[in-house]
Amino acid sequence: MCPHRPACPSCDDVDREAARVVASHPEQGWSLLCNGVVIFEDTGELLPNGHVVAPHRPTDIRAVA
Repeated sequence: MCPHRPACPSCDDVDREAARVVASHPEQGWSLLCNGVVIFEDTGELLPNGHVVAPHRPTDIRAVA
């Protein structure tokens, strides 16, 4: 799906968010990546196969004391 060289990470890769943006709609809070992933400004994701990745902001992780 990705025409870039080197190729962007696939939608199944852990670093899928590193793919290039092909359509950006900041007024609506989402962007489409060249690997087919839709990323949302709250860090949630919609994968091409219909699976949803819940928002995962670094500030949501509690520090272990």
